Amino acid sequence: MTLSNYASRFALVTGASAGIGTAFAREFAARGCNLVLTARREDRLRALADELRAAHGVRVECITADLAQASAVEDLCAEIARRGIAIDILVNNAGYGVPGSFLAPSWPTHADFIRVLMTVPCELVYKLLPGMQQRGYGRILNIASLAGHVPGSAGHTLYGASKAFLIKFSQSLALENTATGVNVCAVCPGFTYSEFHDVSGTRGIVSKMPKWMWMDAADVARIGVDASERGEIVCVTGRVNRAIKSLFKLLPDRFALRSMQKRSKAFRAQNDG
Repeated sequence: MTLSNYASRFALVTGASAGIGTAFAREFAARGCNLVLTARREDRLRALADELRAAHGVRVECITADLAQASAVEDLCAEIARRGIAIDILVNNAGYGVPGSFLAPSWPTHADFIRVLMTVPCELVYKLLPGMQQRGYGRILNIASLAGHVPGSAGHTLYGASKAFLIKFSQSLALENTATGVNVCAVCPGFTYSEFHDVSGTRGIVSKMPKWMWMDAADVARIGVDASERGEIVCVTGRVNRAIKSLFKLLPDRFALRSMQKRSKAFRAQNDG
């Protein structure tokens, strides 16, 4: 896609203050797209906004929000409308991991996780999709994960389940919008250099993974945006990740689960503390 195709359009990126969210913001800005950035850390959002305005001359709006709050999406959309902005591109990126076994965290911790990773993406699509359909143009990128394609692991119990949900949601949504001008793509990265593993408490574990399994967030964003423009519905980033997905698809379920059970400790915190 050429830079002129994004002129006057706005992309909303959730979880834009770090990692893959920041990478998507930079990728869209480099292609000439205006941005609405949202996350909890206002200082980081403003620093990123200053960087992108200076580098690419695009308009960048910052709206701080805690998406775990029940009214967050409604308040966010109201503020976007108040600023006279129509969102043509939605990047549902906000997310994190909850370490340990299912019963280790409190239920409110799980409830917040489900809201941020599952309810919020659906609610944002529900509120922003009608405008995209009316204008005959839209791009929805749901940032899922390779974890949504492979068997569940011990520890981080809801993470893979939430990503599998996003993949299926994206597929159905894409099929419903084939004639509307709205492309829907589930972007599925594997291990990506970002703050995700620091926040989820697994940096020490995953740092032992071989380097060939890792990708840069900038590459994930570029591949994801290109896939969305091509109309791909599910994009697994990187050859290694696509090979892993294919391998597990071929294995009988019991062998795949057994393999995941043996490997879970290499990338998932399973302690109950």
